[in-house]
Amino acid sequence: MTEVLGTQPAPELWLVIVTALAALAATAPRATWRLSRNAVTIAHEGGHGLIALLTGRRLQGIRLHSDTSGLTVSRGRPTGIGMILTAAAGYTAPSLLGLGGAWLLAAHRITLLLWVATALLLVMLVMIRNAYGAVTVVLTGGAFLLVSWLTGPDVQSAFAYSVVWFLLLGGVRPVFELQAKRRHGGAPDSDADQLARLTHAHPVMWLFLFHAVSICSLIGGGRWLLGL
Repeated sequence: MTEVLGTQPAPELWLVIVTALAALAATAPRATWRLSRNAVTIAHEGGHGLIALLTGRRLQGIRLHSDTSGLTVSRGRPTGIGMILTAAAGYTAPSLLGLGGAWLLAAHRITLLLWVATALLLVMLVMIRNAYGAVTVVLTGGAFLLVSWLTGPDVQSAFAYSVVWFLLLGGVRPVFELQAKRRHGGAPDSDADQLARLTHAHPVMWLFLFHAVSICSLIGGGRWLLGL
């Protein structure tokens, strides 16, 4: 427990930059994004599920699909602050998780970050309701567990920084994708449209919020990771 809660040495700046480039390579090209987007979907749907629980809603289950889409079902009042926060949590979750991870890494809590991420994935696994989703979460959680148990500080640092950079960078692209789909008449029941119906605010306002959270998280988290 002391090792988990304790601090670890900060990596060299070159390693932080290399992990940022690796995360960029996973999120920028279309070919790699098709695969890596699954991890962003885990964070997206996990965000819906976590906020649903925290606001007193009854979480029924989470499904992750091979086309990188997902669905989180919760029960409770169809309107109100709980439903609004739950709907808003999806597109903001990857970026906010990345920002929280960057804060932990800036505090040199590398091992704690890895164990917190493993715990969150384990909790999410309990709520998964389809085979593809279960396999995806098990593989992701298994990677965190293996790195935490079987590797040394250098590998743990590289892995942790890569994951946090990935969340910060990967949280930006889905918002632009949603904006493009809506521009061409797609995604009529997107999170932004659901929020518009709940709050009577135009979907563009919610898209602006998603953009603001993702870009500000990337800038702030990136500064923490680079030690600026």
